Amino acid sequence: MLSNSSPLSKQAVLHATALIVALCSFAYELVYSELLTVMYGGTVTQYGLTIGLFFSSLGIGSYLAQHFDDTEHSNFFRTEIYLAFAAPLGFLLILWLNTAELAQIIPNGILQVLARLPVVVIGVLSGFELPLLLSMVKEEYGNDAPSQKWLDRLGNAGEAIGYSIISLLFHSSRESEEYDTYSTVLTMDYLGGLAGALIYVFVLYPEIGLIPSVFVLALLNCVAALLFTIRFSDQPWGLFKTEDRVIMTHEAASIFIVCLLLTSVYAGVALQHQAVNNELTEYYMEGLIEKEYPQDTIETDITSQFTTNHQQVIQYERTWKGDSENQMFATESETCMRLDSAIQLCESWSESYHSGLVDVPLSMYENSTETDVLLVGGGDWIAAKNLRQHNVSVDQVDLDGEFMEHTKNNNFTAKYHDDAYEYEHLTTHQQDIYAYLQQTDKTYDVILLDLPGAKSDDLLNLYSVEFYTMLNEQLSDDGIVVTWGYSEYAYAEHHKAYINSVHEAGFEQQQTYWAYDDFNRDGSMQLGERFFIFAPDEGRPEITPQNGSAYVQNHSNQYEDVSWEDTPQYTGVEVNSVFHPNYEIIVNDRIDPDNFPNTEDEDS
Repeated sequence: MLSNSSPLSKQAVLHATALIVALCSFAYELVYSELLTVMYGGTVTQYGLTIGLFFSSLGIGSYLAQHFDDTEHSNFFRTEIYLAFAAPLGFLLILWLNTAELAQIIPNGILQVLARLPVVVIGVLSGFELPLLLSMVKEEYGNDAPSQKWLDRLGNAGEAIGYSIISLLFHSSRESEEYDTYSTVLTMDYLGGLAGALIYVFVLYPEIGLIPSVFVLALLNCVAALLFTIRFSDQPWGLFKTEDRVIMTHEAASIFIVCLLLTSVYAGVALQHQAVNNELTEYYMEGLIEKEYPQDTIETDITSQFTTNHQQVIQYERTWKGDSENQMFATESETCMRLDSAIQLCESWSESYHSGLVDVPLSMYENSTETDVLLVGGGDWIAAKNLRQHNVSVDQVDLDGEFMEHTKNNNFTAKYHDDAYEYEHLTTHQQDIYAYLQQTDKTYDVILLDLPGAKSDDLLNLYSVEFYTMLNEQLSDDGIVVTWGYSEYAYAEHHKAYINSVHEAGFEQQQTYWAYDDFNRDGSMQLGERFFIFAPDEGRPEITPQNGSAYVQNHSNQYEDVSWEDTPQYTGVEVNSVFHPNYEIIVNDRIDPDNFPNTEDEDS
């Protein structure tokens, strides 16, 4: 029997353990859901599949737990060790499946199944926990000495309040032993789930990142195992020494040593979480980028990375390693920048891209402060630099102020933006574009969209009917919307859904054109970015090369014949709406160089 001087009863330890392990299990579910979203896109799809698989696996684990020996409390200890080992291993497996060359030959269907096996394993192991805890709490019922008086008073107060509320709606009784054994454990389990969600959403993910989070949660599983061992072991543990310990006598010492080793390793990872995050992120991103090109043609080396509240910023060098001549850039290697998985900037096409986005449509308007331009995105300030050269009035709206501050003094971006953030006719708004459009009553002659590509459903709202309808409402009588776009040759399904959505928003006229540059400096012009100009009706200005920048004039023969035409509509293709998304608009596949060899979609 536990002495009255012991600070923690066995039931108290079991209840605390129930909260910790439930916290871990629920947070694992969120970690895997987010990881699979990063890997494969589709937040709703990945979270839905993960939740379904996880809860069905919990049921399988609970069913299998009936075969455990009730007298072997060490089964719970083993479960926590297996979880602490399996959760990070499964996380690394998913990363490997999306980067390793061997994984690239696995059929996609099998790959998708393999990527979700860790969710099932974690679910089954987590399903063991609650039956084991309920069995142990029931066994310990009535054996513990009374707890400390303050804890008694707190428990009695909570019980009284709960009983009063329940009595109003249900037949109730205070005589049930099941209340003490099952309900309290279930309560701690559910509260642990809430704690896991809160800690993951507000602490782990924003403070240390997705990758270290899984190791910190595994550390908590180890802590739960050690707490359980200390309280229930038959070895002398100081204040917790009793006569009825059960674990260490019947459990192999090697399992306990594994627990200590895992605890030490995960504690080290937690302390060095930034270094671990950087190393694994580099491994994943380098593999991801290289997979976008034909095999063994591009080698990637990440030189710097950091995470804002909205996105991950990655700067890297890409080097041509192919046997054929490099058609992408002139030098052996070049510097690029990505926001999450979307390309933001590369040295070889920065100037041609921004000339296409800004200079070509600005040739349609008077270059003076009487021309009002809305720039959406463009946090690298390069589009603002081009707009400054046209002496127009600019309102820039970008959500990520931290990224904008970074690019002001970043050596890579600074050589392109020429301190454009100091332009006297530029007003910058750090806010969501939806909020800005709802608040402003200003109309614009030109709206430029310098936004990331549709790589995940986090950006679906920026490719929706609702968004383009709001843009339409902010146009002046002869205003236009300009954006880069994925080509219909490489991304046909996306293109159809996108164009139908834009048409549905009221943009019945369009012009399409390309940016041009000698990317590999072989003396011939090559196709660069594809651009779209949208207008709600006819009678809008035309591209006028003689009024344009030096770039536009140099390529006047390419632009002088660009004219307005009806925005096409594709039958059988749903539009993309905020409340009824068309997931075909999300781009996940790499460009096929055989179909479109000299074009790179920026932000794609």
